[in-house]
Amino acid sequence: MPAPTPRLLALALFAGLVAAPVAAQTKPANLPDLVEQVADAVVNISATQTFDDKTAEAGPDLPKGTPFDDMFEQFFKNHGQNGPNGPQQPHPRKSSSLGSGFVIDASGIVITNNHVVAEANDIVVIFTDGRKLKAKVLGKDPKVDVAVLKVEGGDKPFKTVKFGDSDKVRVGEGVMAVGNPFGLGETVTAGILSARNRNIESGPYDDFLQTDAAINKGNSGGPLFNMDGEVIGINTAILSPTGGSIGIGFATPSATVMPVIAQLSKFGETRRGWLGVRIQPVDDSIAESLGLGDAHGALVAGIDPRGPAKPAGIEAGDVIVAFEGKPIKESRDLPRLVAGTSVGSKAEITLMRKGKQIKVDVTLGRLEDGEKQMAKADESTGDDAPKKSTAPAKALGLTMAPLGDEERKTFKLKDSVKGVLVTGVDANSAAADKGLRPGDVIEEVNQQSVEKPGDVAAAIDGLKKQGKKTALLLVGNGAGDVRFVALSLN
Repeated sequence: MPAPTPRLLALALFAGLVAAPVAAQTKPANLPDLVEQVADAVVNISATQTFDDKTAEAGPDLPKGTPFDDMFEQFFKNHGQNGPNGPQQPHPRKSSSLGSGFVIDASGIVITNNHVVAEANDIVVIFTDGRKLKAKVLGKDPKVDVAVLKVEGGDKPFKTVKFGDSDKVRVGEGVMAVGNPFGLGETVTAGILSARNRNIESGPYDDFLQTDAAINKGNSGGPLFNMDGEVIGINTAILSPTGGSIGIGFATPSATVMPVIAQLSKFGETRRGWLGVRIQPVDDSIAESLGLGDAHGALVAGIDPRGPAKPAGIEAGDVIVAFEGKPIKESRDLPRLVAGTSVGSKAEITLMRKGKQIKVDVTLGRLEDGEKQMAKADESTGDDAPKKSTAPAKALGLTMAPLGDEERKTFKLKDSVKGVLVTGVDANSAAADKGLRPGDVIEEVNQQSVEKPGDVAAAIDGLKKQGKKTALLLVGNGAGDVRFVALSLN
């Protein structure tokens, strides 16, 4: 396992590719039978990266032309440091990692975590019968931390396991983990499924299974089995202040990884669906300001002008509440559903706009293409201290001013950014708690455009007269990011 951090670690998506089932596979009567059935398909993985050591410390600054030049030259050469007459050639070094994996096809297709093989240029798969065979990477995906390997050679068929349906596993059911903790070799641990749908903030598609089956460093990439001997997850991360198991481990569900493995096996890369929207969570205050009732859905904070959402008519301020008929309970549900949908397919999206429910059809693009486009965008930011502007105004803990040429230069704001500039934020205000800062630009108040500080003040007064409890601000910045912020009117 990778070393845990206070926020954890993690990461890994394939619907379709399953190995031929183990011959005459039947439900095992107990754990020893289960181990006997699947153990030979679980492998240990040794990955080595070779690189030039360019970090050796320079030798002492010695005078040139002394009788000891040759002696010092040889000494520093032997110790890999710079000699008095110049730097020595870098020495190759190796970095190794150990992990686990499992075979899903008799031809030698092995699944593991991406972080196990990372940038390795030498991968060896070690089987339970002692065979050590080299493997090559067919494809890998850092977003969900999964890699597909192909074992080279082998004089007999490989034992395999198959994927099960992680969506059908219930909390409390028995599970078993098999892997290579701390490089000890094949080790079996058992426990129950402790929880589902865990978000450990490791990536955009977090939906982890949690288990109390002991998982440690080296278990990464190994299988989590149900009691039918099917792989329902890939052991990926742990929560631990010590680096060892404390009974909180996480596995990426089979329903998440299977579509990705299929793409990596076929194309050598991922091909995820792309909607082209920037979203944010809907909290209680935002839900109240939009009249949604309870907090649910994904709030559209911005539209990529080159993405599929724009021609479909999706707008900033819309709340997406369903994708292809599947409800969006939390904002993080949307990226996972979109990514798992085929590029070029048409998807029905249900959204709330100004209190009304509407449906739109969107032809999805490819996420990887969208990311390449965004990488070319200007990422300049402005953190300079604000300068004085004329006609300042205050409201909700914010000091605001008109947005002129001088302000745009100070905060590096593009001409396309329109609205009212925030020049100061009261440290004890709700605005500060929500992360507003000088240099932000208020573009809308309750989905109405504003151009000068008086517009913001008038909009807030209007909301108070209507008996509203919150004001919903659309806020942009110099980096081109926009987000909705709900501020209490009290």
